[in-house]
Amino acid sequence: MSGRTRRLLGLVPAYAHVAFEALAPRTIGGAGRACVVQAVVRSDAGILLCTRRELRGWELPGGTVRSGENDEDALAREVREETGVEIAIDRLVGVYERTGFRGHEARVFACRAVGGAARACRETPDVRWFDAAHLPATIFPWFRGPLEDALVAQAAPVHRREHQGLGAILAGARID
Repeated sequence: MSGRTRRLLGLVPAYAHVAFEALAPRTIGGAGRACVVQAVVRSDAGILLCTRRELRGWELPGGTVRSGENDEDALAREVREETGVEIAIDRLVGVYERTGFRGHEARVFACRAVGGAARACRETPDVRWFDAAHLPATIFPWFRGPLEDALVAQAAPVHRREHQGLGAILAGARID
């Protein structure tokens, strides 16, 4: 069996997990709403991005808000756990209400690195700083809008509704 075939077979459990999450019923705005916080972290080294163990495209660090946690504490914890970087939160960039594939609400914050050092972990096997003018082509498409919004000065947070349909699924699969 070739190395490529082994790698593809190794991805089957990860894709099954992602498919299960995508098909699990979720509502936005109700008690069952899935909500995540994500960070656009800047430093002199650039913009911090990471990959997940089950997917290979680049994305913003962040994750789920635990019961009893506020957004800011959850974001600081998630970024530290996933990347090793300590952050200070500057502002809310926006709220991204996503329907369709893996429907959820993402609250994205502009942050700056204030300590720690970028390092990989089990959940995020690759963590790197990228020049804001030369971001990788393999950023999942649903992170491009929040990144662009974070890199421009805005008076108020944005609120965007985005549908993750077949186009988003295929774009993500091409990257992965």
